[in-house]
Amino acid sequence: MILYNTTYSVAEELATDWLRWMKLFFLPAVMSTELPAGYRILRLLTELDNGGVTYSVQLDFATMDEYVAYQDGFAEGLQKRLQYRFGNQFLSFDTLLEEV
Repeated sequence: MILYNTTYSVAEELATDWLRWMKLFFLPAVMSTELPAGYRILRLLTELDNGGVTYSVQLDFATMDEYVAYQDGFAEGLQKRLQYRFGNQFLSFDTLLEEV
């Protein structure tokens, strides 16, 4: 199993709207690609006082080929939607993990 994790730090005043949008629009669009096997959204509890709320959005892929297909065909367009919707109100970074 390949786990693609994106950690987002979202401006506190937008956190509720961001989370709702992710659940109602972004993640359904991701899942409509039929490449991820599943997803989860987690909120970081051991938060530093950075003026925002930190979330981890995790996508599960059965194989590296499915992850690569997602990256090549869909990831950039989906990230552009997120950027268009929320502009510079969040920061993010990605990590890729393999279940062992």
